[in-house]
Amino acid sequence: GIRDVAVTGVQTGANFTTALLESTLPALLNGLSDESEPVRDVAMRAGRVLIRTHGKANVDTILPRLELGLVSDDYRIRLASLTLLGDLLSLIGGTSVQATTTTPQEMGSTQDEFRKAERAQAQLALELGPEIRKSVLSSLYLARSDTEAVVRQTAVQVWKTVVAVTARALRDILPSVTAQILTALASGHLEQTQVAGRCLGDIVQKLGDGILPDLLPLLQKAILEDEADDAATTTTRRGVCVGLQEVISHASSEAISNYLELLTRVVRDALCDSEESVRDMAASCFQSLHQVVGQPALDEMVPSLLIDLESPLEEKSERANRGLAGILKLRSRELLPYIIPRLLSTKPITISHANALTGIAEVTGATLHAHFHTIIPAVITSLSMMLDGDEEHETALRQCARSIANNTEDVNDLISQIASKCGNDKAEIRNESCWMFQTMVEERKDRTDFYEQLPVILRELLYRLNDESPVVLKANRAAWSALTKHVPAEELVNHIEYMQNLLASMVSEARRRKGGVGDGEFLMPGFNIPKGLDPLLPVYQRGILYGTPVIREVSASGLGECISLTASKFLAGPLIIKMTGPLLRIVGDRNPSNVKVAILRTLGLILVKGGPALRAFVPQFQTTFVKALQDQSRQVRLESIAALGLLMPLSTRVDPLLKELVAGSLGRSGEQIAAVQMATLEALAVVLSKGGGKAKQPDSVPSALSASQELVFEHADEGVREAAAKVMGAACAILGEETTTDVLNRILDASGDYDDSNADIRHGKACACHRVLASSVSSKVNEEISDSLHQQIVDLVITYTKDDKASVKESACVALGAAVGSSIDPESCLRRVETVFINIMQSSQERMEIHKAVASGLCVALKLYASDNKVLFFGKNLLDASLRLAMSGTQRVQYAFNDVLWLALGCGNEDGGEGGLESYLQQASFDNSKAMKSVHSKVLSRIQTVDI
Repeated sequence: GIRDVAVTGVQTGANFTTALLESTLPALLNGLSDESEPVRDVAMRAGRVLIRTHGKANVDTILPRLELGLVSDDYRIRLASLTLLGDLLSLIGGTSVQATTTTPQEMGSTQDEFRKAERAQAQLALELGPEIRKSVLSSLYLARSDTEAVVRQTAVQVWKTVVAVTARALRDILPSVTAQILTALASGHLEQTQVAGRCLGDIVQKLGDGILPDLLPLLQKAILEDEADDAATTTTRRGVCVGLQEVISHASSEAISNYLELLTRVVRDALCDSEESVRDMAASCFQSLHQVVGQPALDEMVPSLLIDLESPLEEKSERANRGLAGILKLRSRELLPYIIPRLLSTKPITISHANALTGIAEVTGATLHAHFHTIIPAVITSLSMMLDGDEEHETALRQCARSIANNTEDVNDLISQIASKCGNDKAEIRNESCWMFQTMVEERKDRTDFYEQLPVILRELLYRLNDESPVVLKANRAAWSALTKHVPAEELVNHIEYMQNLLASMVSEARRRKGGVGDGEFLMPGFNIPKGLDPLLPVYQRGILYGTPVIREVSASGLGECISLTASKFLAGPLIIKMTGPLLRIVGDRNPSNVKVAILRTLGLILVKGGPALRAFVPQFQTTFVKALQDQSRQVRLESIAALGLLMPLSTRVDPLLKELVAGSLGRSGEQIAAVQMATLEALAVVLSKGGGKAKQPDSVPSALSASQELVFEHADEGVREAAAKVMGAACAILGEETTTDVLNRILDASGDYDDSNADIRHGKACACHRVLASSVSSKVNEEISDSLHQQIVDLVITYTKDDKASVKESACVALGAAVGSSIDPESCLRRVETVFINIMQSSQERMEIHKAVASGLCVALKLYASDNKVLFFGKNLLDASLRLAMSGTQRVQYAFNDVLWLALGCGNEDGGEGGLESYLQQASFDNSKAMKSVHSKVLSRIQTVDI
């Protein structure tokens, strides 16, 4: 109703002022966008009445309002504004808008319409002036490309009314319409940008090839002028790219070919833009351009970018870098073979080329791997040449390497190329190869695609542990740290057996190669640097604590291998404590025997390497080892015995341990109990020999001696008696000459409960003689034993060597060697018993075990005899007999007498036994000399040590 009143008021208002007009127009335009159709109809009638009655007189007021309505977001306002604009222009030009239901032609359909349009155009120029006319026609032409069909149709009708020849009019208003197009493109409004782009394409299509030289520089200028401005101008550049896309789409292929240089220049500038969104839209333009002309688009653009890349101006070089990346994002497969060789042509790779490679890697991850065989070696070599302190150059190269590692989609080729350089002759190359592995793991830490190649990475990093360069070792440690930090330990644990085998192979090669250490101590260089072993520790701990039984065994033994290859000073402190805790915690669980054996061996190595730092763990160690003595597995018991011996240097409270072991040795009867009892006695003997001197309570050692005497003479098990004899010998060495004499006298006493009628007692006595006499040498107690007592013991042992019981005879043969070695005059004693040994050795009726026992006895005598020239002490006859058995006996007997000859000739001396061999050759027969030379060169020289 109100607008009906407005219609009436407009029609009758004679004094309708400009102020009233300015307030009325917005209301009418708002009504034109109303949701109610009757309201829109009334508003349109009022607007038309307003134009008809007051249009000519108020053009300056009405026209800007209508032009503003043409860019409204509401298409109804655009349509209404266009309709009213058509009425206004018709009023000024003296014509009328003709409705049409078909697509209009570019010229009037009749000569009459053409003449009317010509007169209207001239009248508009006269009434509005040239500038306003161009602006209005430009707005009208833009409306021809509106997103709504009804708006486009109406715009065409209005255009046809006031323009006679479209092409001629377009050329006339080209600067104005281009300015409006650029404004629309820069508006940031999606719909306006789309309209402007369509309009630009339409202009190119209608005006043909000739318009491009005028149009393209305008687009290029808009890109270049605005690039340094704020975010608002970024919208302009994006809009220009939309327009450029339309130009390429609507221009003929011939036109594009003719103006290719100009087009590529504009596209190149857009591709080099600092804003990624602009570059992405420019990439679409390039794609369209390449689809039209093909390879020439690349030929025009890429060489100039490569030239700019070499520019000393940083800004120009960066722009070229961005441009190349944009092109490669679309056409990498065709361009990389052309670009990569040029970027790698200098050594080292220049900063600009490194930056270019960085950008290229970011957009060509799917195709760049095909060129890794040239890129990766070049990058590593360039990094290895950075020795002059050029931080900027080095930073660019390292950033390039990180970009490649992060963006490639084929990590297998990357790892393969890095691995190929890890074994290079130059330390600098190996150093950078380790760094590349570190970088690859760090950049891909959130991905698992390289896990399949972990064996390759582990192999190369393990090999570098034995590198001779400190710089490489440091880089290798950093690579290990990155690997164990970013790859889950549960994943690495799956490869722990492979790691152990590879490590063992490396150690073996280091020992056996020319110039190697042989069987001497070998320390892995990579472990013998500060924190060298730290990166590997989490992997082994994971395997020990949470792995399957197989993994636990491999992890424990692998950790032990690493410890054995590391010097004590690099294990001291927190590292050794980190190793100890998990092992002590897990060894008491229900693990298979092989797992326990591996853990106990590793704990033993820790005790050897750790030293005083482990003193706080002594109670836990002691409890663990004593508990292991009760295990069903013999190997577990043996490892716990050895570990207790290693613990003694750290232990300060031996008395409780001695009492616990003594109580354990006096256990119940039974086969399994006897095995545990024997292990307990063996452990007690080790503790006494290595730590018995620390006992402070007066009854600790005597109680051990008393228990051993009870068992050595009374126990039914042969192994228990032998173990008890060891305890007896160790206790006598501590308690001194008086106790030793009492024990020997008790052995000689054949009356009472310990007469020689019982074979078990005879066996116990022979074992006791062996252990007591052997231990008396190290404690010097043998020097205080009376000669007569010693002679009686020798006679008793000689008697036992003729015993019918095999076990007694074997023990007696060994004890006879101990008797010789412990004598005040060993040479005289040996001459006295020499025939006993030789008779047994020459007897073909003797069992193999007896011959081995003789060899053991002779080894004991040679070990106890402190002299450099043992050939004279041993004598020609015994050497000849030993040589015969070393060459003609069974294999086990040969091995046993090889040990005898090794000790007799002094092969463990610095001369390797050459002096002892020469001494023997001077008195031996020709055949024996020849045989001894052969045995010495082929067998004895390869023996490292002899244990009894």
